Amino acid sequence: MASTADFKPGMIIVFNGELFKIVSYQHSKMGRAGAVVRTKMKNLLNGRVLENTFRSGEKVDEARVEAHILQYLYSDGSHYYMMDPETFEQIPVPADVVGDDINYIRENDDVKVLMYQDKPIAIELPAAVELKIVYTEPGERGDTAKTNVKKPAKLETGLEVPVPLFVNEGDVIKVDTRDGQYLERVKR
Repeated sequence: MASTADFKPGMIIVFNGELFKIVSYQHSKMGRAGAVVRTKMKNLLNGRVLENTFRSGEKVDEARVEAHILQYLYSDGSHYYMMDPETFEQIPVPADVVGDDINYIRENDDVKVLMYQDKPIAIELPAAVELKIVYTEPGERGDTAKTNVKKPAKLETGLEVPVPLFVNEGDVIKVDTRDGQYLERVKR
C-alpha cells in the first residue's frame, strides 16, 4: 500500500481494479476543506487518460511491475515474440500492448517490457531511435541549405517520416519515439 504522499510521475497503481500510470499530480488545499491530490492517470491496458482526485493521505495499491529487457524476434500478426536473453524463453506480447510502438523496433532489438503478474502490460521505448532510410526521393543538387522544406522517407520498420531535402536513401537518422519526428542524421 502506498499513500498519496508517495505519488510521483511514472508510478503505477491499481485503481478500480485496473492498472494506471500516474502522468501528473498536484497537491492542493482550499480553505477549511482537507487537502486533496489531483491526478492525471493513463490506463495501461487501453490507453485512456483519467483525471481523479484523491483525499490527502488516502491509501492506494501500488502495482508491482517488473521491467525486463527482452529481444524482439518476430511477429505472427496477433503477437510479437520476445526472447529473454538469459533463459531463452520466448514470451508472446499481444499486438495491442505493443501498438504503434512497433514502428520503432527492428528484429533483434532489445525492448524494455513491463510485466505485471508475469503478463506483459506495456513496452517502454527510448526517447529516440536510429533507423535506416530504405526509400526517399533523391535530393537535388544544392539542397544542402537548412530549410523547413521536407520530403517523405520510408524507414526500415515501415514508418514514414518527413525529413529535410539533404537526407538520402541509405542514411541513418535519429527519430523521436514520442512524436515520430526527424531529429538528426547520424554520422556512420
